[in-house]
Amino acid sequence: MKPSKPENPAPTDAQNRRSLKPVICYPTETLPKPDMAVLAQARLDMTLIDTVIVPPRDAACFEVPAGHFFRIVSVEGPQVGDLNLWNAADLNERFYSGKTRALHGTHLSTGDRMWSSFPAMRVMATISYDTLDWYGWDSDGGSVHDVIGTRCDPYSNDVLTGVDYHYCCHSNLTRALADHQKMDLAAAEGLVHDVCNVFMLTGFTLDTKQYFMKASPVRPGDYLEFFAEIDLLGGLSACPGGDCSSGHSSDAAKCYPLQVEIWKPAVGALKGWQSPALNGYSRGHGV
Repeated sequence: MKPSKPENPAPTDAQNRRSLKPVICYPTETLPKPDMAVLAQARLDMTLIDTVIVPPRDAACFEVPAGHFFRIVSVEGPQVGDLNLWNAADLNERFYSGKTRALHGTHLSTGDRMWSSFPAMRVMATISYDTLDWYGWDSDGGSVHDVIGTRCDPYSNDVLTGVDYHYCCHSNLTRALADHQKMDLAAAEGLVHDVCNVFMLTGFTLDTKQYFMKASPVRPGDYLEFFAEIDLLGGLSACPGGDCSSGHSSDAAKCYPLQVEIWKPAVGALKGWQSPALNGYSRGHGV
């Protein structure tokens, strides 16, 4: 955190230095664009093929074949969820929240894409529908579905409070992955990664620029929908903070389940779509 009172005087050209115009680090005009018209058409004729319930203060894994859609649905009350994604055939390829944030911004919505880790670095999923897209940005600079936060975890909880808490999203995701993959907890923990905070309302305070959370606007029936660009293994934790209106990593908040739905589009609905290849640099240089 920057000091409230600087130890060094401002130079004579301080205002000129501060007034320089920002430059976008990663211009996105050349990014491969999703064909949202094809996805919108495919959504009109889909069959629900699987449903997974994620209990409150717990997590579950689910599988989504490439070319299918999956929805994270609020079913009983306002609840946020922490989402991990892996390549179902190679768990070392996983969702890269930092690069996704650099390319699409701090919060995601329809048309934004979930990018995978190096060396694959390709699109894993595309957000195809968002019932909370109406929220936009509020006067505090907050919005929903962030890729800022890392996930609540027992290690930070220990540093901040000195209390052991075993239902943090990190712990929930670790247990769910270990159970689904039949691996030990130590191996699973190394694969759990920074998340997309689905339904969570967050931002940075305007004065100190600290990460904040507010009560989520999600209500039963709301959902965030993704199109799987590759075969996916997903992990979703129903955060112990509930709607994150007061805190997380405790048993105090009212928590609700989340529902994951897997949808199969009609045969021939995805005309022209192809699953993305591995990153071109990876193919050309074999790092």
